Amino acid sequence: MDIDYATPGVFTTVAPEQVPLTKGLPEDPIGICAAVQQLFIQPTDAPAAGVPEERLAERNIRPANALIDALTAIDPAPLDVPRPPDKRVVGTCRHWSTLATALLRQRGIAARARCGFGTYFEKGKNLDHWVIEYLQDGRWTRVDVEHLHRPYVPSSEDMPAGAFLTGGEAWQWYRTGEVDAQLFGVAGVDFAWGVGEIRGNLIRDLAAMVKIETLPWDEWGRMQASYQGRTGEEFDQLMDRIADACGADDPAAIGAVYAAEDLAVPEEVTR
Repeated sequence: MDIDYATPGVFTTVAPEQVPLTKGLPEDPIGICAAVQQLFIQPTDAPAAGVPEERLAERNIRPANALIDALTAIDPAPLDVPRPPDKRVVGTCRHWSTLATALLRQRGIAARARCGFGTYFEKGKNLDHWVIEYLQDGRWTRVDVEHLHRPYVPSSEDMPAGAFLTGGEAWQWYRTGEVDAQLFGVAGVDFAWGVGEIRGNLIRDLAAMVKIETLPWDEWGRMQASYQGRTGEEFDQLMDRIADACGADDPAAIGAVYAAEDLAVPEEVTR
């Protein structure tokens, strides 16, 4: 399997009629990420910014072209124009990462969204998060688009190892027995902590590695059973295979494990 990260995927296509909206964006990857940073607002921040409640459903938009449509329905300005908070689309870190990935790929820059955990939000905790990577001088450079240039993010333009953990990196750390799975979860959600959260983000990261950037709450296959503690060692060995394939960045191994069993994203999500 060949994975071309410089071309659009199912959720990272910019429609031809939207291309003029992108003309004023910077040429450099960080400049594009900085522009995207000004286009979204978190659901928890939206009400105080004056965003109507009915717009909170925007966090469920998957494709980048639909995100652009939602942005321009609120404000028709090009994408290089920063929006005030009440004119931004409601989204999560996945929205920031998916649109940035789409715009980088539109420029022919190899880029991919990554699902995992940020270690820098709360001391001792690993919180559910998405970032991007783009290929620079033969090396994947990791960027936190949502929190670009924020002081609490270590080198947000080129994050050091361990600042953000992909689902696979988190899983491999957990499997060493050196870290408690209960330290991985979703900020502000009491029940969304533990090994099921690690497995869930590992599977979503696998999908992102084959260019399918699902929503943070999309579930398929045995994910629900995993969250409920109804999977066993055989499933965990499958997680080992996913983590190894993604960690090695081996397209053949990634494609093979993605095709295994029930890991492929179903059509009702991708269509």
